[in-house]
Amino acid sequence: MKILKEKMRDLPPVSLDVRQKQRTSIDTLSSEMKAPVLSEPVLPVQPKTMKDFQEDVEKVKSSGDWKTVHDFYLTTFDSFPELNTVFKKDVTASFNTIEDSGINAKFVNAVYDALLNTPQDIQKTVLKGIINSLLREWKGPRTKDDLRAYFILLQNPQFNNTSTYVIYAHLLRQIATLVEADHHFLVHWLKKLSQKSFKQLVERLLQFISLRLFPAKPEEFPPITKCSWWIPSASKVLALLNTANNLVHPPLIPYTDFYNSTLDHIDLMEEYHTWQSFGNSHRFSFCQYPFVISIAAKKIIIQRDSEQQMISIARQSLVDKVSRRQRPDMNMLFLNMKVRRTHLVSDSLDELTRKRADLKKKLKVTFVGEAGLDMGGLTKEWFLLLIRQIFHPDYGMFAYHKDSHCHWFSSFKCDNYSEFRLVGILMGLAVYNSITLDIRFPPCCYKKLLSPPIVPSDQNTPVGICSVTIDDLCQIMPELAHGLSELLSYEGNVEEDFYSTFQVFQEEFGIIKSYNLKPGGDKIPVTNQNRKEYVQLYTDFLLNKSIYKQFAAFYYGFHSVCASNALMLLRPEEVEILVCGSPELDMHALQRSTQYDGYAKTDLTIRYFWDVVLGFPLDLQKKLLHFTTGSDRVPVGGMADLNFKISKNETSTNWLPVAHTCFNQLCLPPYKSKKDLKQKLIIGISNSEGFGLE
Repeated sequence: MKILKEKMRDLPPVSLDVRQKQRTSIDTLSSEMKAPVLSEPVLPVQPKTMKDFQEDVEKVKSSGDWKTVHDFYLTTFDSFPELNTVFKKDVTASFNTIEDSGINAKFVNAVYDALLNTPQDIQKTVLKGIINSLLREWKGPRTKDDLRAYFILLQNPQFNNTSTYVIYAHLLRQIATLVEADHHFLVHWLKKLSQKSFKQLVERLLQFISLRLFPAKPEEFPPITKCSWWIPSASKVLALLNTANNLVHPPLIPYTDFYNSTLDHIDLMEEYHTWQSFGNSHRFSFCQYPFVISIAAKKIIIQRDSEQQMISIARQSLVDKVSRRQRPDMNMLFLNMKVRRTHLVSDSLDELTRKRADLKKKLKVTFVGEAGLDMGGLTKEWFLLLIRQIFHPDYGMFAYHKDSHCHWFSSFKCDNYSEFRLVGILMGLAVYNSITLDIRFPPCCYKKLLSPPIVPSDQNTPVGICSVTIDDLCQIMPELAHGLSELLSYEGNVEEDFYSTFQVFQEEFGIIKSYNLKPGGDKIPVTNQNRKEYVQLYTDFLLNKSIYKQFAAFYYGFHSVCASNALMLLRPEEVEILVCGSPELDMHALQRSTQYDGYAKTDLTIRYFWDVVLGFPLDLQKKLLHFTTGSDRVPVGGMADLNFKISKNETSTNWLPVAHTCFNQLCLPPYKSKKDLKQKLIIGISNSEGFGLE
């Protein structure tokens, strides 16, 4: 034992790419937990069934004698082969497929549920058995029975307790350093877990990371220098769970359940710079596992990265000016937009094209012929007016789909796609300058926008092309998607009854045009055998090929502003939230952060207002937000980031409320009754014009 301990002392941290060949150090275990290294056991005989076990547990209630139950736990957790013998559905079967782990999940749950209610000596027996298993000499690659044992041990609820973290860490390390093929099996088995079990695994790992970062009692854990591998190992196992979650549709848990809010309190830019410098090599950074970083934390990384780029570009402008012995002008530090209201789109396009080198500077907008400094209000007004104009159906760039309440790119061919580039630049500037836009693109759009997340150096590489499914189509054109789904499930003769070919038709400026989905498609009938291919090609045509030039211009516009490695940290859903805000409303949070001008929060009119608003159904709350801010969504930072203000409007109480969307301001007359306020407010918010919608 002494030789073993000396051999294992001060192991170097295991990187993500290094496969563990040694056994694991047990120096940090208490003496009573240390167990001798056992020789490889012989495959055990079939023990009790689940029914036998449950009957034994029931008998304890009347007899008080735990011996039988203790013996069961002692034997079961003594080795990996024992775990397989007890929990395998059939001990003689190999179960070597990804589809079925071969484990009796109900039995595992029953044993773990009962474990937490057993005396301490039984619980310690289980932990000693796990230590025995983890310290065993390994000869050759892991077998599927070994993977099953890891899978079972990972679900042990004892690992919620910080006193077991040393053992838990060693288990995580062994799982993290398995070869890729073994991880593949574990991922597919993990996705078959119940939602409850899966969520518990994720929460346990997140808690483990949080308490290692910020321990309530530091003396409980070994020095950080001795266990620097704890967090990388836990993060790797979390990555397996995240991959499993993404394989299931719908996912077992929302992607936001993987967020670790503790990371909001660490030096994120240091993590980001480490990742930038070392990538996914041996130096650990949480940016290697972006799914654990919350959208709020990612926004901070993107903003600070943007600010650093802005400062760098502005500083270079200043240096260039000074080196040419020219007087510095403060305007050179900004992206200054001068536009006429009467020529908003063309002027904006000209300005952004002319000043493309300044896109990463802080945005300032001036409307020609109007006095006033841009303190943020003019910038927001410029965004709102442009979005309203560009997305209007008469403008022809985007089609609004009433069934899905979203816009999609018009497939009309044209000579110049620069206006699509302008929309991309607008979205990029909004993210860069923390402006929330009232744009309704489907999730598929943001998936395409990150395909790839970094602009390719080779200009011939296609951009904005991603794999699409009928589910993506359903989010834009639900009726068409429904029709294609019916075609896929049709039980009759598709060729004779539908009489379709691999050719589709589109109307462009009143002219019907035909397109082949594959070479010679007009002569290839759609049959029961090839209908899946037809639906896939048709979906790809609608969402990728027919709008390629439009979307490519849009893609390049967005990335001309937001070219940053930080985009690689984002999911498509998170890009949407950065651009458009979050749909989750918390009106109590809005009430807490609201500022008042001419009113006090205790005034009767204000009390009436909040009584009415907090009692509104969600659709009216969204209308109120849209009426006052120009969007029914919330910035990433929450309601407090809106800087919402209610001002007293010294007009007749017969008047409706007025809003200044550029300043997120509601002007409220001093209504004398709650009924009058509610009536006027509902009329006001229900009849305001929406931006960009019909």
